Amino acid sequence: MPELVFFSGTMDCGKSTLALQIEHNRSARGLQGMIFTRDDRAGEGKLSSRLGLVTDAVEVADDQDLYAYVVVHLSQGGRADYVIADEAQFLAPGQIDQLARVVDDLDIDVFAFGITTDFRSKLFPGSQRLVELADRVEVLQVEALCWCGARATHNARTIGGAMVVEGAQVVVSDVNQPENIGYEVLCRRHHRRRMTAATAHASALSPDVLPIAPV
Repeated sequence: MPELVFFSGTMDCGKSTLALQIEHNRSARGLQGMIFTRDDRAGEGKLSSRLGLVTDAVEVADDQDLYAYVVVHLSQGGRADYVIADEAQFLAPGQIDQLARVVDDLDIDVFAFGITTDFRSKLFPGSQRLVELADRVEVLQVEALCWCGARATHNARTIGGAMVVEGAQVVVSDVNQPENIGYEVLCRRHHRRRMTAATAHASALSPDVLPIAPV
């Protein structure tokens, strides 16, 4: 039976790499897929991974009906043996419903990939709807690591290397940009303490302030 599967995890856990691998495996067997994406780091209409792999995709607009798009594609003689939706956290809840309809009404597998929570540890609306509707939710097993070496479970937004907890939910950027808006994965402990790699390094370099009694 066709399924709606949600592959979830933090940043740096290989979501887009897995999406590209699924595309490669199925296309190598003669299947044809349709790829949707939103706000990819490589630019409009691209699905890319941090490993440097990239392929073309359909850039999803705010009000786009994904079910209708697939139906029009099929009615014009196109094929869609499966659908991949990357950066699914940026999709509207209604668009997730449309992907579920692709599975139920068109008998097409849909593989969605996305981050579950934002930099404030709040669910993205698209991810929340996927958790509610998906036939399966797969947490990716490639563990991203916090700067301390512990398993990273939270996404953090940084400005100048310092963690921030206010601002718009969606600000497209990338990791390793401490001079501007950037993103970093942290363990829960250091997310709660708002301690990023940069601030931890600064703390480690601070001079000893313990009082020293005169001899």
